[in-house]
Amino acid sequence: MGNSTSSRFSLLAVAAWGLLAVAVILALFVAREATADAGGPLQRIFYFHVPSAWVAYLSFAVVLIGSIAYLRTDERRWDLLAHGAAELGVVFTTIVLLTGPIWARPVWGTWWQWDARLTSTLVMWLTYVGYLFLRALATDRAASGRLGAVVGIVGFINIPIVHFSVVWWRTLHPSGPTPADLATGSGLGGPELLAFFTSLGAFTLLFVWLLALRVRVGRLADVVEDAELRSSAQRRPEPRIAAPATR
Repeated sequence: MGNSTSSRFSLLAVAAWGLLAVAVILALFVAREATADAGGPLQRIFYFHVPSAWVAYLSFAVVLIGSIAYLRTDERRWDLLAHGAAELGVVFTTIVLLTGPIWARPVWGTWWQWDARLTSTLVMWLTYVGYLFLRALATDRAASGRLGAVVGIVGFINIPIVHFSVVWWRTLHPSGPTPADLATGSGLGGPELLAFFTSLGAFTLLFVWLLALRVRVGRLADVVEDAELRSSAQRRPEPRIAAPATR
């Protein structure tokens, strides 16, 4: 069974990295270059920026599910899932916050605008960075899991705000393609849509593989920690009972 699991894990890794390589080729060499007012060659960042945002949403949704399940069942596997997903969500949100300004500088004339989408995304990033700091400060595993679960559930409230901010408020941030209007609203043609959805699939597979890897590492860390605690308890000398005094 272990060999079967390792084989599936390896296949998932190959599929994720292979599809990512295809996505890079499509984004850089197949998708047409945008017009100058849309950023020209820098617009190719879109094929990595938007999938990173999607994976961030997915990560924090997993945090929500894992947190609810952990509070209901108190099973460690759900806590490991939520914790690992939060770490990955922070990583991919960081990618979003770094790649966005690179495109915005030549198009908007500034690295950053405090508009609704950007500000709410920064709040999202800070929320889950705080989640990770709180978990790192807690020394008790169960207390860390419960505290993290509460923050993970409350923090998800901001995700719809981030996503719908371009609809609810006036913002400089482009809305991007939607399932109901893939080409007309976004200006993407066939090659661009192929590159976009390939990248979206690649980033999703990469997330699944990284999350499985992180959960596996978390389980191994628990085994090591438990073994160290048992070893420490065994090495601790037993208290000596003083002999009764004789007269």
